[in-house]
Amino acid sequence: MTQITLDELTVLVTRAFENCGANPAMAASAASALVDADAQGLASHGVSRTPLYCAHLKNGRTDGSAVPKVIREHGGACLVDAACGMAYPACALAVQEGVHRARDHGVAFVGVTNSNHFGAAALHLRAAAEAGMVALAFGNSPAAIAPWGGQTPLFGTNPIAAVFPRKEGQPLMVDLSLSQVARGKVMVAAQKGEAIPEGWAMDAEGNPTTDAQAGLSGSMAPAGGVKGAMLALTVELLCCALTGAAFGFEADSFFSDEGNQPRIGQAFLIIDPEALAGRQVYLERMETLITKMLEDEGVRLPGARRYQLEQAALENGVEVPDALMEKIQALANG
Repeated sequence: MTQITLDELTVLVTRAFENCGANPAMAASAASALVDADAQGLASHGVSRTPLYCAHLKNGRTDGSAVPKVIREHGGACLVDAACGMAYPACALAVQEGVHRARDHGVAFVGVTNSNHFGAAALHLRAAAEAGMVALAFGNSPAAIAPWGGQTPLFGTNPIAAVFPRKEGQPLMVDLSLSQVARGKVMVAAQKGEAIPEGWAMDAEGNPTTDAQAGLSGSMAPAGGVKGAMLALTVELLCCALTGAAFGFEADSFFSDEGNQPRIGQAFLIIDPEALAGRQVYLERMETLITKMLEDEGVRLPGARRYQLEQAALENGVEVPDALMEKIQALANG
């Protein structure tokens, strides 16, 4: 393993994306998001994605020259076009627009269309939490979950995230995919040649499998069975029917170097607590619930472990597998 500071790793990954065709703003935004994910212990959504992202840029699956923009708007709602570039600049614009519109209207809903893989969903919501807003994020992805009762994957793993700011301390941060585990964990296992636990995925014939590669070629088990499948459908509709984005079954796998431009969607709901019971009431209610939760010794607040890991990473850096570091350095050196 290679120990490296967050700043050094960000510089390397940014340079890799620029060398593969991303414009400077896109490269910096994506690199920062991947490194942040590694800092919070989310290796499956971190710099392990760098070689794939670079391949997508080189093969035209991602347009490195894209600049996101608002293309439709009405009151507290608007639509951001990612223009087939990396998702990160478009999602940053969407959250920025959402915060601005929530201040004016109390609540905002911002969709993103023609987008791409958007990494760890909750990280996009930091700017909203820093502005004192409650925020939710939704994203669809290439088909990985079958409709309940079926075998053919149609829905993505479709993450849902939420942040709830507090008067003091870090916001509560909820972040989950609607598969039994994030598909990125299966990807990491496949890269390492490791088996996966039974119950994570099915093979192409719909049979449970412990073979990570077979799981990537098959389908993911939905979290909570039928309930997870229904939530995946809900996210698919929020992110695609409202935005015009591609459904999961219309997008080629993120894990393939070649394929179509995914054109998937994301959606962000931003709420100003002042518009409802008021900010002070909201903050008091938050702390009342948190205090009650922590009376049980075994309770850990959602997001707490990520924040702890991030603080340690800021001080000590992160570990990156040697083989992956060699790939990143080669891409960064052109």
